[in-house]
Amino acid sequence: MPKVKTNSSAKKRFKVTGTGKIVHKQAGKRHNLDKKSNRRIRQLRKGAVLSDGHSASVMKFKMPNSH
Repeated sequence: MPKVKTNSSAKKRFKVTGTGKIVHKQAGKRHNLDKKSNRRIRQLRKGAVLSDGHSASVMKFKMPNSH
């Protein structure tokens, strides 16, 4: 059997934490930033944890370091 390849697009978009949760970059920081408050822009820098339902579908992409 050949090795199963990791989905490269998922590998670039998601990161698996040490506890097995999946973190993703938040949307809304690409354009129209002059309308958004500095507080909102600053809070969008942090990654957000994916919900359990979405995490299950992302894990099907054979993410590296997944448990």
